[in-house]
Amino acid sequence: MRLADAHAAVRRIWTVELRPRAGGPSLVCPHCTAHTPPLKASSARSAALAHLACHARTDVLPGHLRTCQCRAQGCCWHPRHRGCAGPVLLALTRDRGGRTWRLADTCAACAAATSHTAVVPDTLVGRFQSHPSHRPSTPPRNSPESGFDQRVRVREMLTYLASALPRFTSPAARLLALQCALRTDTRGQVGLPAGLLGGMRLRMRRELWEELAHSGWLEMPDLKPTHLKVRLLDAAVLDQAPGRSARRRAAHWALRPAPLLVPPTAPHALRLTALVLAAHTSAQVHHSTGMDVLARLCGHSPHQTAELLDRLTCSHALAAWRHNQDTDEVLWQLPHQQA
Repeated sequence: MRLADAHAAVRRIWTVELRPRAGGPSLVCPHCTAHTPPLKASSARSAALAHLACHARTDVLPGHLRTCQCRAQGCCWHPRHRGCAGPVLLALTRDRGGRTWRLADTCAACAAATSHTAVVPDTLVGRFQSHPSHRPSTPPRNSPESGFDQRVRVREMLTYLASALPRFTSPAARLLALQCALRTDTRGQVGLPAGLLGGMRLRMRRELWEELAHSGWLEMPDLKPTHLKVRLLDAAVLDQAPGRSARRRAAHWALRPAPLLVPPTAPHALRLTALVLAAHTSAQVHHSTGMDVLARLCGHSPHQTAELLDRLTCSHALAAWRHNQDTDEVLWQLPHQQA
């Protein structure tokens, strides 16, 4: 009994506030009484997320000790729902128009019910590491486990970008940000060959780079060289697990996300929707996720997302899909799995 009480006392909630100051906003963290000098407005969001990630890495706990902090607070962060359920996740919540950010251990049900909230992958904050001798071996590159890992890596990064980028970020810019985030080194440097950007139909799309630069996510690159050099400003993506080679394989899978493929000439909104669905596709015949999840990761409204799902069905990328209004769950079926 005493052991259970000790576990319940572990508090994993971190909050930072961006307070307006002359010369730029200042980051204030009551957890560590941190006050930063004035920040550039364009880098304030990145600084806040990086500070929260640092706390999560420092105060790491094994999974069996983590509890839903929302429930411990009386579930005051969201409207009433059916109760706590699902695994305990790290949930990032934006409040007061981006002036306050909260990172907390939250069950899947509470995270889904909380507004302006996205799940932050453990790969972005450092996982609880067991003894090196007990670490699982890396699967072969072409094994089923490796393909599963690539889908998981892309799904996690899409989830993070849904929170790190402004809601109005275009689908093409999101696809570009995904490639940069997965291919970056520990200094935030990314090299993108012209062939990669040409295959994505994103070469010389200056407005997309300006979109990401305006949000403070990266520095505006020089688009003239054949091999583009990009510097990311989002510190939270610099310390990812696993290593860069595994992330590059995930980035390559994202270019042709089997088994849900669309023509490379398809609009970027349709390609992003197909990628999100592929990243959530399992080994089952019927696949599902929440409509709010799909809409958030695609940067669309639920109505726009439904239209894109209809277009994927008309193009035979999907066999069928339906939206359960009672649970807000979207279910889809692939053509080769059709009965």
